[in-house]
Amino acid sequence: MSHSALTYDRWDPAREGLREALCTLGNGYVATRGAAPESQADGVHYPGTYLAGCYDRLESWVAGRVVENEDLVNAPNWLPLTFRPVGDQDVPETPETPETPETPDGTDGSWFGLDRVHVLDFRQELDIYRGVLTRRVRFRDDAGRTTLLVQRRWVSMDDPHLAVLETVLEPEDWSGRMQVRAALDGTVANRGVRRYADLAGDHLLPVTAGYDGQDLLWLQVETAQSRVRIAEAARVRVHGAAGPVGGVGGVGGGGSRGSVGKVERRFEERPRWAGLDLTFAVERGEAVTVEKTVAIHTSRDRAITESLTAACAAARRAGRPEHLLARHELAWSRLWRGCRTVVDGGPQQTLDLYVFHILQTLSEHTVELDVGVPARGLHGEAYRGHVFWDELFVFPFLLLRLPEVARALLMYRWRRLPQARLAARAAGHRGAMYPWQSGSDGRDETQRVHLNPLSGRWVPDNTHLQHHVGLAVAYNVWKYYEATGDASFLATHGAEMLVEIARFWSGLATRDAAGGRYEIRGVMGPDEYHDAYPDASRPGIDNNSYTNVMAAWVLRRALDALALIPAHQRSELSARLGLRHAELDRFDEVSRRLRVVFHDGVIGQFEGYDELAELDWTRYRAKYGDIRRLDRILEAEGDSVRRYQVSKQADVLMLFFLLGKDELTQVMDQLGYDLDPATILRTIEYHLDRTSHGSTLSAVVHAWVLARTDRHGSWAFFLQALGSDVRGGAQDTTAEGVHLGAMAGCVDLLQRCYTGIETRDDVLRLNPRLPRELADLELQLRYRGHWGVTVHCTQDEVRIGLRRSAAAPITVAVKDEQTTLRPGQSWRVRRPGRPRGAGLRGVGAGGAGASGAAAPPPAAAASEGAARRPDGRTAG
Repeated sequence: MSHSALTYDRWDPAREGLREALCTLGNGYVATRGAAPESQADGVHYPGTYLAGCYDRLESWVAGRVVENEDLVNAPNWLPLTFRPVGDQDVPETPETPETPETPDGTDGSWFGLDRVHVLDFRQELDIYRGVLTRRVRFRDDAGRTTLLVQRRWVSMDDPHLAVLETVLEPEDWSGRMQVRAALDGTVANRGVRRYADLAGDHLLPVTAGYDGQDLLWLQVETAQSRVRIAEAARVRVHGAAGPVGGVGGVGGGGSRGSVGKVERRFEERPRWAGLDLTFAVERGEAVTVEKTVAIHTSRDRAITESLTAACAAARRAGRPEHLLARHELAWSRLWRGCRTVVDGGPQQTLDLYVFHILQTLSEHTVELDVGVPARGLHGEAYRGHVFWDELFVFPFLLLRLPEVARALLMYRWRRLPQARLAARAAGHRGAMYPWQSGSDGRDETQRVHLNPLSGRWVPDNTHLQHHVGLAVAYNVWKYYEATGDASFLATHGAEMLVEIARFWSGLATRDAAGGRYEIRGVMGPDEYHDAYPDASRPGIDNNSYTNVMAAWVLRRALDALALIPAHQRSELSARLGLRHAELDRFDEVSRRLRVVFHDGVIGQFEGYDELAELDWTRYRAKYGDIRRLDRILEAEGDSVRRYQVSKQADVLMLFFLLGKDELTQVMDQLGYDLDPATILRTIEYHLDRTSHGSTLSAVVHAWVLARTDRHGSWAFFLQALGSDVRGGAQDTTAEGVHLGAMAGCVDLLQRCYTGIETRDDVLRLNPRLPRELADLELQLRYRGHWGVTVHCTQDEVRIGLRRSAAAPITVAVKDEQTTLRPGQSWRVRRPGRPRGAGLRGVGAGGAGASGAAAPPPAAAASEGAARRPDGRTAG
């Protein structure tokens, strides 16, 4: 991976699924995997296009029961484009190619596919800063013809409904006729995850297809249950291409502008499929370009009359590809200026890739949609595209970069508050019980059985007991308020969510008469290995420390929110919710009397955890190597992970990740527990030794927790988390969708953890402790109306500066020092023991801080005519 690109220089079918996920292009509205345009789902390739928030439910018969699953729908594939020589050809006399079977097409060649030709040269490049995927393939077919193919595509970050595929073909040593087939394929299904193979996945029903007789074809389908109409319209044009037809990045030679004479067009329609065949003459050494500009709309879109009408109109009026590309690049350059984190050394490239995928899933276009944070992005079908608690790891990035996107995601939860109330009521509780897995309407989409691929057995799934997802929602509400100071949101939406979530936990807590403590029973913590006690007749565990401590924290924040909102709004909210003083008193009492389990001088994971058996880690590592999924390994052996002191991922240590040492100590003190430094160190060591890291989120949390006590160990976990989606391997599932929470968590380790950034008590606080492997770190934030807060940390000093603006001054603290920073000022603080800095100073009119803004990637061309073609040349 170069400074700005993810590059593959050979065709590798075994890793194609991983490549397709990492080369996904999207804009927050739609995303398309990086599958080859000529490919179909065949075990190597998996084309997938996903529209944010477009779900559909189907029933399946598995494990002796009917189950209903809701999927993020694999929408019609807009990419399909392939080609072949047809008719008599002027070909080389002595081809040097391996023997291949004859095709049934007679004198016509086979439709192009990498498995049907001899690949002479291959290069694929994802330009991260421009959001463009380019592929260069030089190949020889079974008749000895050598052809150069250069393709580029992008999903517009400027117009969320547009995508472009541009294909340049150059016959190097032959002349004749070429046939190109461009199609819109709605015959796709949700088949991207092998362990879901027994579940129904045919979500699309045909509606209509058509062709205008010139260059526009269209397809419209409808989802089976949710009745969302998805329309795609493709404008397909062919013309000569200026040479040279180079490779990726403008490397290449030879070639001249091709001339395309008469083009024969033939439209073909099948159920859920529309295709257009273009046949034309090509000359040896002359390149031809096929442009496919696609518009995508659904019946859920705003400001349209009907999805097909909107898609056709958008495709017809779309500008030339080079103009669309220039606007797309400009949109990306704006995003990068505010969202890039610059570090010294190797992590930069992967870090940029992860920011890229976060922004493709959650962009400024997300603000207009009713969507949550899909745990696997818009990159694949793992977890069925559901919304979990992963937003807990994504929100910090958004809060300090794109706070309006964070607010939109909170509104997804707000709109599903009625459903969360219904779920609580059905379980016999008051308040709001948010589901572990959410999709379209906020009902609980968590499966009740799941397949263990190691044993082939369907086993009970109790993960719906992870009610702590509601704690994550409440945490994000409060952190949004702290970072933005958005009092209006708190008054109109946030306080109600906090109160209803707190009400649920207050009701779930029961008082133990003997000890006088409140207890929470029958739940699951973040560690998904323990969904019940060994041989228990009921699911769930009792007094999970993470759950109880965070419930106490949420109860306090609900009381704080009520105190902060205006009196008349507080009265109206209380009247609407039937909130009485007695209930608020209970909030206060429970928040001070919830039980936290201790054993052996550490915070225990849950009641009885210390009574479980110890696992022979050495034996299992020797036998299996990778033991991250101990639950599957033990179930396949006829054993159960419930019997052992093992954790899939951080559980107790999540408290340090979310609250930090100081705030956690304060909460524990309010609960009546003394959390001294020695207990903290013992707790970290105890749980670290018993964690298998079966979730990509685990390494993020451990890197964070160790940042203050073992910076070298923290950096090692950071690198482990950083490699989780690019490493690949037998048990890695990135091919089924990226791990968005882990990606954002890696960025946040640099953004907040190593800088020590916190947004508490109306103060922007920094307390940097950079690992020795990290010499320099610079980033730009948005905070309290300031669009340009530049933070620059080195091993010796911290510099923070504000751009000139009309925003109000902010209070900034670095370790124990504090100052008021006004627009146009910067502040430098040396490490203790070092000579003191120059204090406050002004910034020039264009300045962004003491050291300037983090260097952005190359900006988009100022002129639309300066966009680059797929051959690397400038188009004009």
